Amino acid sequence: MTSVDGGQDDAQVGELGERLASWLEELDLATHLAAAGLPTFERDAQGRAAWREPGTGAPLTLDRLEELDRVLHSEGSDPQHAVPVPLVLIARQARLRGELLASSWFTYETLAELRGASLEATRFAVHKAAQSHRLLVVTADERALVPAFQLTAAGEPRPELVAVLEPLLAARMDPWRAWSWLTQPAGLLGGQVPERAAADPASVDLVAHAAVRLAERVTADPR
Repeated sequence: MTSVDGGQDDAQVGELGERLASWLEELDLATHLAAAGLPTFERDAQGRAAWREPGTGAPLTLDRLEELDRVLHSEGSDPQHAVPVPLVLIARQARLRGELLASSWFTYETLAELRGASLEATRFAVHKAAQSHRLLVVTADERALVPAFQLTAAGEPRPELVAVLEPLLAARMDPWRAWSWLTQPAGLLGGQVPERAAADPASVDLVAHAAVRLAERVTADPR
């Protein structure tokens, strides 16, 4: 009897695991499970989904798969067709970071070369500017990156962006989110790109005001 029940459990695990895996692959969310701290799966030589626990790598039991099913379908008014919103947000963040990294940025080394300065002097200048909220610095793969949009041709901070960057960075806005907001069309500016609009003396004050408004929202809800 035990072997029969075990066989039934195995069949249910296989069926449910395959259904969840195929659904997540269809949504293009399967690769973001680990970032969300959820169980992950790999397909074996026969193409079957093998689900594993995060951390331990142990196979998921039927109970755990059913729990995962409930979690992934817990959003929305129609659970059967709901989309796992946290996973969608993680996937969107990953795509956005990829787009930002495809734009221009400097490391300490490449910025020092542009400035014609030593690495030590450049590193110190960047740290000082970042601490005073005059320069946006992000971290990727354990490297500090300085997005190029905020620099002059000589590699110095653009003076017209100081009043825009300061409130955002002082509010401890996520650096990636700040990079995104500054370089993409912004609703607070009627679709203008903040860093470009700041280059126009006629609109720089408007951009600074929008940055203050956004900083207030970040302070109220830092997520």
